[in-house]
Amino acid sequence: MLRLIIGNRTYSSWSLRGWLACKASGLPFETQVIPMDTPEWIDGSAKGLLPSGKVPVLWDGDTCVWDSLAITDWLADRAGRERFWPESQAASAFARSMAAEMHSGFAALRNACSMNLQRDYPDYRPTPEVLADVARIDALWAEARHRFGATGPYLFGDFGAADVMFAPVATRFKTFGLPASETAAAYRDAVLTHPWMVEWTAAARAEIYPFNRDYFPALGGLQGGIPAR
Repeated sequence: MLRLIIGNRTYSSWSLRGWLACKASGLPFETQVIPMDTPEWIDGSAKGLLPSGKVPVLWDGDTCVWDSLAITDWLADRAGRERFWPESQAASAFARSMAAEMHSGFAALRNACSMNLQRDYPDYRPTPEVLADVARIDALWAEARHRFGATGPYLFGDFGAADVMFAPVATRFKTFGLPASETAAAYRDAVLTHPWMVEWTAAARAEIYPFNRDYFPALGGLQGGIPAR
C-alpha cells in the first residue's frame, strides 16, 4: 500500500496537496503524520522517512517520491492521467501551467498568509504585494472556469490536479478574508465544501500539537502558524 508522510494538517499546505493527490488517484494509501514541531522533526531523526527534510513524501513500496507536484505526476502515471488532467490539449496545457505557477509562485501570499485551519483573521489587511497575487489567482480561476469548467464546479469541471494545487489557496482566501470576484468566490466555496476538504479540515481542527515559538520565532504574530512548506 502507498504510504504518505505529512506534517500538521492545520498548517502544512503542501501536505494537503499530497493528500488530495492520493485521494484523487483512487489508490489505497495510508497516512502518517510527523508533527513539524517535535524533537524528531527538529533533530532530523525522521530523515529516513523524509529524504528532503520536508513534507509531503510518498512511499510506494521502496520507491520514494517527494514534492507535491512530483507526487501528483507519479500517481497520475500509476492511476491514469485522466484522473488528474483534462482531456483536451488546450485545457490540459492551461491546467499544467496553472499548477506549475502555483508550485513556484505567489511568494507574497505564501509569506503573509500561512495556511491555518484553526483560526480566522477577519481584521487582516493585505499588502499591495499580496493583493497583486490575489488578483492574479482570481484571474486564473475565472479564466479556467469560463473556458473549461462547464461540466462541474471546479477549475476544469471535475476535481483534478489544478484543484489539488490551489485548494490550500482557497483556505487562505477564507481564513484571511481576501477579496474575490463572484466566480472566484463560488470556486473557493466549491473547494472548501468538497468531501475530501471537509474530511481534512475536520482532522486539522482536532489537532492539539503544541506550537514552539523557540523553533518558529518569526511566526508568533499574526499568522500564529508554522511555515506552509
